[in-house]
Amino acid sequence: MMNLLKRKIYDDLLVWKTRSKGATALMIDGARRVGKSFLCEYFAQNEYKSHIIIDFGNAPKDILDLFDNDSSDLDLFFAKLSAFYSKILYERKSIIIFDEVQQFPRARQLIKYLVADGRYDFIETGSLIRLKKNVQDIIIPSEEEHIEMFPLDFEEFLWALGDNATVPFLKQCFDIKIALGQTLHRKIMNDFRQYILVGGMPQAVLEYVKMKSFEAVDVVKRRILELYREDVSKFAEGYEDKVFAIFDGIPGQLSKKEKRYRLSSISKQARFRSYEDSFVWLNEAMVVNTCYNATDPNIGLALSADHATQKCYMADTGLLVTHAFINSPYIENDLYKEILFDKLSINEGMIMENVVAQMLRRNGHKPYFYSRNDKENRENHMEIDFLISEKKKIAAIEVKSGSYKFHSSLDKFKKKFSSKLSNSYILYTKDVMMKDGIIHLPIYMTMFL
Repeated sequence: MMNLLKRKIYDDLLVWKTRSKGATALMIDGARRVGKSFLCEYFAQNEYKSHIIIDFGNAPKDILDLFDNDSSDLDLFFAKLSAFYSKILYERKSIIIFDEVQQFPRARQLIKYLVADGRYDFIETGSLIRLKKNVQDIIIPSEEEHIEMFPLDFEEFLWALGDNATVPFLKQCFDIKIALGQTLHRKIMNDFRQYILVGGMPQAVLEYVKMKSFEAVDVVKRRILELYREDVSKFAEGYEDKVFAIFDGIPGQLSKKEKRYRLSSISKQARFRSYEDSFVWLNEAMVVNTCYNATDPNIGLALSADHATQKCYMADTGLLVTHAFINSPYIENDLYKEILFDKLSINEGMIMENVVAQMLRRNGHKPYFYSRNDKENRENHMEIDFLISEKKKIAAIEVKSGSYKFHSSLDKFKKKFSSKLSNSYILYTKDVMMKDGIIHLPIYMTMFL
């Protein structure tokens, strides 16, 4: 069943194998349940004569001892590994996978010597791999190449539904900025709404392909959210209560008009300094997509990022839909009905902005936003949902409902920062349109930005 899910990252693994020829190990970083382990096993089965997977979340003591005590003699080390897993290893034709390697940093440190030995290929997978506690006391090997794995994007979701034709056609329309026409746009928006509700976590997508039931999908997503909570208890020791408070507050923060995270909603006394590690934890776990305020919009957006002023989006919009109603049964989750029947009102900004953040992040952007509050001079008062780097300049993005009337912030931003701006975009639920010097795109075309 899992073979149904074709993933683009598979091609990245092929490129690494061909180019590296064993000179580097590949580290795949991603949230739990995003499909890292399955991808690696599938890749190993298809592309190698034999493979061994060591799951450090569940590795027996004999294997951990092997890394601690026998790694100085690699002939013996590989012989014991081969015997323990009953797998013959073939020089330059076998791969060894270190799954959840963050749970045993010693194995990661050994990569330098295993790669230098040159006999086999190595892939590591992990989440929270950059957290201080997972890298202290070890030297990070320079022989590691990094790649991030995200939930399924919209095109991969359509592949799972058996549709390979839509996205290449959409790309053509995007390139020449031509409208699709009402019938086709309506069909694609319907598909996109299903994607929003299901999300891109592989288990949720597989359940939807199999059952075509949002209720069954909701059960899967609740299990994933529960797993995340268990991870917080296990790996955010000492500040887990603060991580929980931030995580549980995400839907409430995003449903406000201004979506930046206000700690005062947790406690009047809450200060960013005491919660900073908790935001970092969720970001490193790739459970959220953090979006910082760029106070001086320029090509180096990160240079003016105000880390204390941030928006905290869920990394998977399908999980957000479930998280928003986590304490109510599926039957009371109005988001499913509102999204399906295009009746979103109060929650529209929350859902639509979240899916845009998810798609921009998937495209390799670290999204920022611009917020300036100037009560004295209204001309300087503006709020831009997203800023991204584009053509050595910046692009400004506003997410609107289909019935929006004005874009005054975008007009002011264009005027003030015209020399730094490449394009201005409005992402909404209607068809492609050029108006007022702004490119209007249906929200599903975010994938091309």
